[in-house]
Amino acid sequence: MAISDSPENIGITGVTGVTGITGTSTSPLTDSDLTHTLRRRPAAATTVPRDVADSGSRTDEDDSTLNDLVRDSGSDDSVTAKICEPGDNVRIGGSEASTDSVNAVQDNKGLGENDRGGDPSAVKFAYRPSVPAHRRVKESPLSSDAIFRQSHAGLFNLCIVVLVAVNSRLIIENLMKYGWLIKTGFWFSSRSLRDWPLLMCCLTLPIFPLAAFVVEKLALQKSISEPAVVSLHMIITTTSILYPVLVILRCDSAVLSGVTLMLFACIVWLKLVSYVHTNYDMRALGKSTEKGDAVPSSSNMDIPHNISLKSLAYFMVAPTLCYQTSYPRTAGVRKGWVFRQLVKLIIFTGLMGFIVEQYINPIVKNSQHPLKGNLLYAIERVLKLSVPNLYVWLCMFYCFFHLWLNILAELLCFGDREFYKDWWNAKTVEEYWRMWNMPVHKWMVRHIYFPCLRHGVPKGVAIVIAFLVSAVFHELCIAVPCHMFKLWAFIGIMLQVPLVLITNYLQDKFRNSMVGNMIFWFIFCILGQPMCLLLYYHDLMNRKGKAE
Repeated sequence: MAISDSPENIGITGVTGVTGITGTSTSPLTDSDLTHTLRRRPAAATTVPRDVADSGSRTDEDDSTLNDLVRDSGSDDSVTAKICEPGDNVRIGGSEASTDSVNAVQDNKGLGENDRGGDPSAVKFAYRPSVPAHRRVKESPLSSDAIFRQSHAGLFNLCIVVLVAVNSRLIIENLMKYGWLIKTGFWFSSRSLRDWPLLMCCLTLPIFPLAAFVVEKLALQKSISEPAVVSLHMIITTTSILYPVLVILRCDSAVLSGVTLMLFACIVWLKLVSYVHTNYDMRALGKSTEKGDAVPSSSNMDIPHNISLKSLAYFMVAPTLCYQTSYPRTAGVRKGWVFRQLVKLIIFTGLMGFIVEQYINPIVKNSQHPLKGNLLYAIERVLKLSVPNLYVWLCMFYCFFHLWLNILAELLCFGDREFYKDWWNAKTVEEYWRMWNMPVHKWMVRHIYFPCLRHGVPKGVAIVIAFLVSAVFHELCIAVPCHMFKLWAFIGIMLQVPLVLITNYLQDKFRNSMVGNMIFWFIFCILGQPMCLLLYYHDLMNRKGKAE
C-alpha cells in the first residue's frame, strides 16, 4: 500500500481512498479502521520512496524496497510490519502471515487521542508477534569491553548531585562544629605591609630581560664573541633566580608572599632560558645556511632573524614559556567574555580561600607529624585531608590554567590556547605530566629533552634530567618561602620516575585499561599532596617554635 504524507491522500470520512499495492482498487478509511491502525514511527528506514507511492503497479524493485521496511533497521523496538491491505499476505521473518489476523494494534509513540486523530499519516501498521525480537549479538552497556564507548552523562550528573549533597552536609556540619573561621585579615593584614621588599624585588625583575636583550643585540651586531654571549647569559639567568631567593631568605615575610615572588622569578628564568636558547639556535642556523650546510625553512626557524624589544616585551607577558618572534593571533578582544571569566576567577578564588580556612587549616592544626605519630592516626589524617586538598588543587588548576591564562591570552590576542589537555584521562603518569601543564611541557621538550637527545643522551636519562629540573624548581617554590630545605617536594617529584615505569608497564600489560589512571589519582592526589602538606606544615611549625 503506497503512502503519501500529504493530508489529501488519507480521508477520515471516506471521501479519499487509500491506494493498495496492487493498484486495482481503493477502499475508504473509516473511523472504525482508525482504531486498528498503528501510528507510523518517523524513521528514515520506514519512508516509502515517492516513485513507489505514485506507481500503480509493483515491480521487483518495489518489492525489495517494501520488504526492507519489514526488517528492523537496528532498533529492536521499531515497528517492522509491512504496509498492506486486508487479505494480503506478508512475509515476516521467513514466514507468511495474513493481515486479517491482526486483532489489535498499539500506539508505539504513546500519544493521546488528540494526537492520533490529528495525524493524517496514521496507517495500518502491526507489530506482529512473529517478528524476531533478537537479531544480533549485543553487549550490556556496562560490560568491560563497551563501557568506554557508552555515554555516561546521566551517571556524571548523579555524581554531581551526590557531591553537592554530601559536601553541603559537610559544610553545615563544619559550621556547626567550628563556626565561621575565616578572619577579617584573610585577604590583607598588617603583616603584609612588611613584605614590601618582596614587592620591590618583583618590580625589578624586568631588568634581567632587558639585560638579555642588550646582550643579544651585541651578539647580532657581532660586537662580542659567542663565548662571551654565553657567559653573560649564564650570569643574567643565574642572578635572576638567586636574587629573589636571597631577598626572601633575608626577610621575615609571609609564606604566600614568598611563594608568589618565587613563582614570578621561576617564570622569568624559564622565559630567559627560552629567549637565549632560541636566539642562539637561530644564529647557529643562520651560520649553517651561509656555509650551505643547512637549508632554512619556516618549520625550524623564523626568517629573518631579528632582535626586537617589542617582541621580547610581548613574550614576557604572553601566556607561554617558549620564545618566538611571532605568535598566532586572534582578531580582537571579547570584552564580555573577559568579564565573565573574571567573575568566575573571583568566585573560585574565594571558594579556595573558604576551603583552606574552614577545612584544611583545622585538620592540619589538629594533626600530628605523619612520620612521628601513630601510623593509623596518620593515615586517617591524610585521608581526611585528601578531599578538601583535592578540591583546592582542582580549583587552582581551573583558576590558573583555564581562567587566568585564557583571560591573559584574550587581552593579548594570543591565539594558541592549548594550556592543558585532558590530563584527567591519562592512563600513565607520563601521560599526565605531558598533558596537565602544556606551557612547561613544551618548554621541557624544546629546551631540555630534545637537546639532550641531540647530544647523544639516552631517552631514559633525558626523562630523568627533565624530572630533576622540575623537582629543583618545585623545591625552590616551597622551601625558600618556608625558610627550610627538607626536600619533601624534591623527593615527591623524583618519585614520579618509578611511577612512570610502573604505570607504563601496567598499560602495556593491561591494554585499554585505566589502571594507571587510578594509580595516578590515588598516589598523586589522595596520598601524595596531603602527605607533603602535613610534612611541610609540621616542619614549619617546629621551626617557628624553635625560633620563638
